[in-house]
Amino acid sequence: MIRTTMNAGVCGFHTTVMARSDDMQMVNLEIASECEKIRGLAEALKDPIDAYQEIGGGSDGIVLKATRSHLKGGCAGCAVPSGIFKSVQVAGGVALPAPVSFTIERVEEDGQGMEIR
Repeated sequence: MIRTTMNAGVCGFHTTVMARSDDMQMVNLEIASECEKIRGLAEALKDPIDAYQEIGGGSDGIVLKATRSHLKGGCAGCAVPSGIFKSVQVAGGVALPAPVSFTIERVEEDGQGMEIR
């Protein structure tokens, strides 16, 4: 079983994904989130997902298609669907588990485009 925990950022919502596969291909997801929109996405991802078809489908796979229909506006840039997609890959044996992180911060620039420290 694979567990992925995510802090989505400025919204403050946390999400946990449990991904299981008995055959290293078909993946079942359990998604718990403080975010109502991610909970709606989780409902759309109740059926087992074929990890091989998902990586072949890329942005047309089940996870990212469902994401486009459930997350609109500013939420379309949410990092959680990427974590869900990666969880399917790892549970299905087509990727290795590794930490992923984003650090987004505002930095000051001088007049020549160089960061001021």
